[in-house]
Amino acid sequence: MSTTLFLVRHGETVWHAENRYAGTSDVELTQRGRDQARRLAAWAGGAGLEAVWASPLRRARATAEPAARALGLPVSVEADLSEVCFGAAEGRTLAELPPEQVAAFRADPVAGAFPGAEDPRRAARRGVAALHRIAERHPGGRVLVVAHNTLLRLVLCTLLGVPLARYRTAFPQLRNCAPTEIVLSGAGAGLLALNTPLP
Repeated sequence: MSTTLFLVRHGETVWHAENRYAGTSDVELTQRGRDQARRLAAWAGGAGLEAVWASPLRRARATAEPAARALGLPVSVEADLSEVCFGAAEGRTLAELPPEQVAAFRADPVAGAFPGAEDPRRAARRGVAALHRIAERHPGGRVLVVAHNTLLRLVLCTLLGVPLARYRTAFPQLRNCAPTEIVLSGAGAGLLALNTPLP
């Protein structure tokens, strides 16, 4: 039996404007991010959802909470939905990093991950395992999952058979609070919609 998962990147944060790598840093939503979360909640109210799951990071929980309230549901927290740690890039922009590190990352963001960063392959494995656990909890259901840009792109590549090294080119960006719909079952995964604009 397949489960429909709506994968959502959290709302805009205070580091978005400068394009700083947030990773595991627990940054806040901006006012625009909170507005995006309210729009997500309005959408969720008519989406036939039976559960809301989120990363433990504050920006993901703050995005999920309005939707959960609209549905009369709790926010279930899954630790393995946390964003990838970016190591030396945490809290910095690409312009603030050594050019050789940036060049290696751009050439291959898996083999050239930033010093001290979580191995993207490990992040992909834990993210996929988390989604399978959620799907097993809600067989045949429709579930909102609020997480993070890099983690979700790695997960999508893994589920859809795209090489991980292509996660930045195959999925250039998951837009804030724009649901990506997948079906997940023991037989595999299918992509139904990517970056669906909210009404």
